[in-house]
Amino acid sequence: MPELTARNVGPFGIEIAYERFGDPEAPPVLLIMGAGAQMINWPEEFCQMLVDRGLHVIRFDSRDAGRSTHFRDAPVPDLPAALAGDLSTASYTLSDLAADTVGLLDALGLTGVHLVGSSMGGMVAQMIAIEYPERARSLTSMMSTTGERGVGEADFSVFAELGAPRQDREAFVGWQVRALRLAASPGFAFDATAAAERAGRVFDRGYDALGIQRQGLAVMATGDRTERLRSLRVPTLVVHGADDIVCDVSGGRATAAAVPDADLVILGGMGHSLPQELWPELANHISEFVHHVERVRV
Repeated sequence: MPELTARNVGPFGIEIAYERFGDPEAPPVLLIMGAGAQMINWPEEFCQMLVDRGLHVIRFDSRDAGRSTHFRDAPVPDLPAALAGDLSTASYTLSDLAADTVGLLDALGLTGVHLVGSSMGGMVAQMIAIEYPERARSLTSMMSTTGERGVGEADFSVFAELGAPRQDREAFVGWQVRALRLAASPGFAFDATAAAERAGRVFDRGYDALGIQRQGLAVMATGDRTERLRSLRVPTLVVHGADDIVCDVSGGRATAAAVPDADLVILGGMGHSLPQELWPELANHISEFVHHVERVRV
């Protein structure tokens, strides 16, 4: 299906770019990507695997990413100040991103979906399940965390020599490939060619360095969700890589421990990425979980 745009979405009246795959009558799965990522970071082939397993798939660009609305008039994010506790330059929170997403569901006429969120997208999916439980048929939180300090933290030392994102296309592509290689799954081959191709598409579709920072500040401004996760009554699957250095596996363990009756899957060799070799296994975990929830709902 071609890329489409929903307009006047949610309480902020933004535009959201999205795509749909598969039979609209099949169980709907909404894929939510992480900070600085676009919907194309959910590979088309992976989306097709979910479709082949009987699901209807929607992927989209969050605000400040890709071809959705960018908040360019917002305050310039001050990350050092935020780390010191001053969040005055945060333009929004994860609750606002959740409201955007529910607005997209309204625009698409979907009363409820199976939420699948990766990294920050997992946090947004958690917020939707917390604040709009009637819209969440299920929650799959991937390579994400609860917001609690001391769990799910990144090993920033690995990225110390990477430097700031580049602003011209060729330099950005090289920088992005290096960043993705560092975060990649050590148990599987890193496809530099595919990473470079996708990085070029990301740049062309609407790369926004400050948008990435605004999303990052939204995570910090939201804080710890642990107690609210304890109140969830939404069927939940937590998936995490054992070798994730961007969001330590302790974040996945904490999420599964917080959500009542959550299932936890830890994949050896997986880092903060979706290696092609794992696509069938990930698609199986998600589709089997979704179809189980659908059978129970009937």
